[in-house]
Amino acid sequence: MAELKVGDKAPDFKLDSSEGKKLSLKDFKGKLVVLYFYPKDLTSGCTTEACDFRDNLARVKQQGAVVLGVSADTLESHEKFITKHQLNFTLLSDPNKEVLEAYGVWKEKSLYGRKFMGIVRSTFIIDKAGKIAKIFPKVKVTGHVQQVIDAIQEMK
Repeated sequence: MAELKVGDKAPDFKLDSSEGKKLSLKDFKGKLVVLYFYPKDLTSGCTTEACDFRDNLARVKQQGAVVLGVSADTLESHEKFITKHQLNFTLLSDPNKEVLEAYGVWKEKSLYGRKFMGIVRSTFIIDKAGKIAKIFPKVKVTGHVQQVIDAIQEMK
């Protein structure tokens, strides 16, 4: 699978959402979509990132964008994550890793010399026409949401 590039058509998906229904990228046509992939609910870095999106969601929405978080966690896990941290945006569940693979974020990782497959924290901004406008690979959590907001503002 080739790496996605800015200007590519964003791969469509249909995933179970924390809203209790299946959502696809087509549901957001005409809106900017901040699609962020994170490794695991209720872990420190993922919690920090999710809470940063939560705390800045009004600023993202002011730019006409929606935020969708994606991991391989179950909807039950997402529900606990949302409840514990009062998350105010939709989380999508990709247990089969089809969307993770389509976006190229399911990769070999290494921790303490041990190799394993996992989600590389990444964010994609998808424009109103469904094309990839910006890619943030290997995201560092601190300051990331501000980078996303700045990138959306630059697109206007």
